[in-house]
Amino acid sequence: MKLKLFLTVVLCSLSLVVQAQRGARIAYIDMDVILSKNKEFRTANQLLDEKIVQWKKEIELKKIQLKQIEDQFAVEKILLTPELIADREMEIKDFASEVVSLQEKRFGPNGDMMIQKNQLLKPVQDQVLSIVQDIAKERKYDFVFDRSSDIIMLYSAKNYDISELVLRSIQAQERIKERKEKINSAKKGLNGVSN
Repeated sequence: MKLKLFLTVVLCSLSLVVQAQRGARIAYIDMDVILSKNKEFRTANQLLDEKIVQWKKEIELKKIQLKQIEDQFAVEKILLTPELIADREMEIKDFASEVVSLQEKRFGPNGDMMIQKNQLLKPVQDQVLSIVQDIAKERKYDFVFDRSSDIIMLYSAKNYDISELVLRSIQAQERIKERKEKINSAKKGLNGVSN
């Protein structure tokens, strides 16, 4: 009985030592590379860039209007009463704060640009995360880091980079999706012809 207990303790200890000596298996991805090669992300990013250009034009127009109002006020100021001057200054101040509010609404930390960007990134990031988890489980990685994130990686050997593996998985999923869409459209075409 004591011998069995002793052997059990020794075997458990040995398995823990072997497990500890294995070392952590680490890999990394470069999300910037993955996103730059993702067709959906590039298209969505292009749409976002177009919206950003529109928003910048909208803000520039407001700034031009503000400048015109200020210039007009400077010319008329000598003809106005002190009460009218105070009123016009208040109007100009309100319009200037509108411009600042619009800039904040469009480009602030919780602005339209950040909201749109998060909406565009979320599906792609979820897809990448799912694939990374599958690869990590399959290849028994203990940690997978994102090289492009805020984590500072002072050195990384290329053989631990699994970005290409993730990209190939994403591209394979896209090809499967495209094939299914072609098959479904072909079926619809055949059903329309036979009716």
